[in-house]
Amino acid sequence: MYDLDAAVTHAINGLAGHSAALDLLMIWISSIGVPLMVLAVAVQWWRGPDRLHIRHVLVAAGFSFLLGLGINQLVLLFIHRARPYDGGITNLLIERSADFSFPSDHATATFAIAAAFLIHGSRRVGLAFLSAACLVTFSRIYIGTHYASDVLGGALTGVIAALIVRAVYREGTRADRLITSIL
Repeated sequence: MYDLDAAVTHAINGLAGHSAALDLLMIWISSIGVPLMVLAVAVQWWRGPDRLHIRHVLVAAGFSFLLGLGINQLVLLFIHRARPYDGGITNLLIERSADFSFPSDHATATFAIAAAFLIHGSRRVGLAFLSAACLVTFSRIYIGTHYASDVLGGALTGVIAALIVRAVYREGTRADRLITSIL
Protein backbone atom coordinates (compact mmCIF):
# COMPACT_ATOMS: atom_id res chain seq x y z
CA MET A 1 0.00 0.00 0.00
CA TYR A 2 2.89 2.35 0.75
CA ASP A 3 4.17 1.94 -2.82
CA LEU A 4 0.84 3.11 -4.25
CA ASP A 5 0.70 6.02 -1.79
CA ALA A 6 4.26 7.06 -2.67
CA ALA A 7 3.59 6.70 -6.41
CA VAL A 8 0.43 8.85 -6.31
CA THR A 9 2.17 11.42 -4.12
CA HIS A 10 5.19 11.51 -6.41
CA ALA A 11 2.99 11.84 -9.50
CA ILE A 12 1.07 14.81 -8.10
CA ASN A 13 4.21 16.50 -6.77
CA GLY A 14 5.85 15.77 -10.15
CA LEU A 15 3.55 18.39 -11.66
CA ALA A 16 5.46 21.02 -9.65
CA GLY A 17 8.38 22.85 -11.15
CA HIS A 18 7.05 23.08 -14.70
CA SER A 19 5.18 26.36 -14.32
CA ALA A 20 6.30 29.08 -11.93
CA ALA A 21 2.80 30.59 -12.01
CA LEU A 22 1.13 27.28 -11.09
CA ASP A 23 3.71 26.66 -8.36
CA LEU A 24 3.03 30.08 -6.85
CA LEU A 25 -0.72 29.52 -7.09
CA MET A 26 -0.46 26.16 -5.30
CA ILE A 27 1.77 27.65 -2.60
CA TRP A 28 -0.73 30.49 -2.15
CA ILE A 29 -3.70 28.10 -1.98
CA SER A 30 -1.86 25.95 0.54
CA SER A 31 -1.01 28.87 2.78
CA ILE A 32 -4.21 30.95 2.56
CA GLY A 33 -6.86 28.28 1.81
CA VAL A 34 -7.81 27.44 5.39
CA PRO A 35 -7.97 31.07 6.59
CA LEU A 36 -10.08 32.00 3.54
CA MET A 37 -12.51 29.17 4.24
CA VAL A 38 -12.80 30.21 7.89
CA LEU A 39 -13.45 33.79 6.76
CA ALA A 40 -16.07 32.54 4.27
CA VAL A 41 -17.82 30.74 7.13
CA ALA A 42 -17.66 33.74 9.48
CA VAL A 43 -19.07 36.31 7.04
CA GLN A 44 -22.24 34.26 6.66
CA TRP A 45 -23.26 35.03 10.25
CA TRP A 46 -25.57 37.82 9.04
CA ARG A 47 -26.76 36.10 5.85
CA GLY A 48 -30.14 34.97 4.71
CA PRO A 49 -33.76 34.78 5.74
CA ASP A 50 -33.27 31.56 7.72
CA ARG A 51 -30.65 33.20 9.89
CA LEU A 52 -30.95 30.92 12.95
CA HIS A 53 -30.50 27.75 10.89
CA ILE A 54 -27.56 29.25 9.01
CA ARG A 55 -25.98 30.29 12.29
CA HIS A 56 -26.47 26.79 13.66
CA VAL A 57 -24.63 25.38 10.64
CA LEU A 58 -21.85 27.95 11.04
CA VAL A 59 -21.36 27.08 14.70
CA ALA A 60 -21.44 23.37 13.85
CA ALA A 61 -18.76 24.00 11.20
CA GLY A 62 -16.62 25.77 13.79
CA PHE A 63 -17.04 22.96 16.32
CA SER A 64 -16.27 20.38 13.62
CA PHE A 65 -13.11 22.29 12.66
CA LEU A 66 -11.90 22.41 16.28
CA LEU A 67 -12.87 18.82 17.10
CA GLY A 68 -11.16 17.54 13.96
CA LEU A 69 -7.92 19.31 14.82
CA GLY A 70 -8.19 17.99 18.39
CA ILE A 71 -8.60 14.44 17.10
CA ASN A 72 -5.50 14.98 14.95
CA GLN A 73 -3.50 15.85 18.05
CA LEU A 74 -4.57 12.56 19.62
CA VAL A 75 -3.60 10.65 16.47
CA LEU A 76 -0.19 12.34 16.49
CA LEU A 77 0.48 10.86 19.94
CA PHE A 78 0.54 7.41 18.31
CA ILE A 79 1.52 7.92 14.67
CA HIS A 80 4.79 9.61 13.81
CA ARG A 81 4.94 9.56 10.05
CA ALA A 82 7.82 11.40 8.40
CA ARG A 83 7.06 13.93 5.69
CA PRO A 84 7.38 12.69 2.08
CA TYR A 85 10.25 15.09 1.35
CA ASP A 86 12.20 13.47 4.20
CA GLY A 87 11.90 10.14 2.37
CA GLY A 88 12.91 11.58 -0.99
CA ILE A 89 9.40 11.10 -2.42
CA THR A 90 8.67 14.79 -3.09
CA ASN A 91 10.46 18.00 -3.86
CA LEU A 92 9.41 20.62 -1.34
CA LEU A 93 8.32 24.04 -2.63
CA ILE A 94 8.05 25.70 0.79
CA GLU A 95 9.92 25.59 4.09
CA ARG A 96 10.12 22.33 6.00
CA SER A 97 7.56 21.56 8.69
CA ALA A 98 8.56 20.57 12.20
CA ASP A 99 5.58 18.28 12.85
CA PHE A 100 4.62 14.86 11.53
CA SER A 101 2.84 14.22 8.26
CA PHE A 102 -0.22 12.14 9.18
CA PRO A 103 -2.96 13.28 9.29
CA SER A 104 -3.05 16.55 7.38
CA ASP A 105 -4.42 19.41 9.48
CA HIS A 106 -5.28 21.33 6.30
CA ALA A 107 -7.38 18.43 5.04
CA THR A 108 -9.04 17.95 8.41
CA ALA A 109 -9.95 21.61 8.76
CA THR A 110 -11.28 22.08 5.24
CA PHE A 111 -13.21 18.82 5.07
CA ALA A 112 -14.70 19.41 8.53
CA ILE A 113 -16.13 22.69 7.27
CA ALA A 114 -17.44 21.19 4.02
CA ALA A 115 -18.91 18.14 5.76
CA ALA A 116 -20.65 20.27 8.37
CA PHE A 117 -22.46 22.25 5.67
CA LEU A 118 -23.37 19.14 3.69
CA ILE A 119 -24.55 17.18 6.73
CA HIS A 120 -26.76 20.07 7.82
CA GLY A 121 -28.45 20.32 4.43
CA SER A 122 -26.65 23.34 3.00
CA ARG A 123 -25.88 21.55 -0.23
CA ARG A 124 -24.91 24.46 -2.51
CA VAL A 125 -22.57 26.09 0.01
CA GLY A 126 -21.33 22.68 1.15
CA LEU A 127 -20.37 21.69 -2.38
CA ALA A 128 -18.53 24.98 -2.83
CA PHE A 129 -16.61 24.32 0.40
CA LEU A 130 -15.98 20.73 -0.71
CA SER A 131 -14.46 22.00 -3.96
CA ALA A 132 -12.26 24.38 -1.99
CA ALA A 133 -11.27 21.56 0.39
CA CYS A 134 -10.23 19.36 -2.53
CA LEU A 135 -8.16 22.18 -3.99
CA VAL A 136 -6.44 22.91 -0.66
CA THR A 137 -5.65 19.25 -0.06
CA PHE A 138 -4.38 18.77 -3.62
CA SER A 139 -2.10 21.77 -3.12
CA ARG A 140 -0.60 20.14 -0.01
CA ILE A 141 0.50 17.14 -2.07
CA TYR A 142 1.54 19.32 -5.02
CA ILE A 143 3.90 21.45 -2.91
CA GLY A 144 5.42 18.31 -1.37
CA THR A 145 4.33 18.51 2.27
CA HIS A 146 2.00 15.50 2.44
CA TYR A 147 1.46 12.01 1.11
CA ALA A 148 -1.89 11.39 -0.58
CA SER A 149 -2.90 9.16 2.35
CA ASP A 150 -2.15 12.02 4.78
CA VAL A 151 -4.81 14.19 3.15
CA LEU A 152 -7.23 11.26 2.88
CA GLY A 153 -6.73 10.56 6.59
CA GLY A 154 -7.23 14.24 7.38
CA ALA A 155 -10.37 14.38 5.25
CA LEU A 156 -11.74 11.34 7.08
CA THR A 157 -10.97 12.95 10.45
CA GLY A 158 -12.79 16.10 9.36
CA VAL A 159 -15.87 14.16 8.25
CA ILE A 160 -15.91 12.10 11.46
CA ALA A 161 -15.66 15.30 13.51
CA ALA A 162 -18.60 16.80 11.60
CA LEU A 163 -20.66 13.66 12.20
CA ILE A 164 -19.88 13.73 15.92
CA VAL A 165 -20.84 17.41 16.13
CA ARG A 166 -24.06 16.69 14.23
CA ALA A 167 -24.95 14.01 16.78
CA VAL A 168 -24.10 16.14 19.83
CA TYR A 169 -24.87 19.75 18.91
CA ARG A 170 -28.59 19.84 18.11
CA GLU A 171 -30.43 22.69 16.49
CA GLY A 172 -32.99 24.45 18.66
CA THR A 173 -31.54 23.41 22.01
CA ARG A 174 -31.06 26.01 24.73
CA ALA A 175 -27.30 26.13 24.05
CA ASP A 176 -27.91 26.49 20.32
CA ARG A 177 -30.43 29.30 20.81
CA LEU A 178 -28.01 31.12 23.11
CA ILE A 179 -25.09 30.84 20.68
CA THR A 180 -27.05 31.65 17.52
CA SER A 181 -28.69 34.73 19.06
CA ILE A 182 -25.35 36.53 19.54
CA LEU A 183 -25.21 39.74 17.49
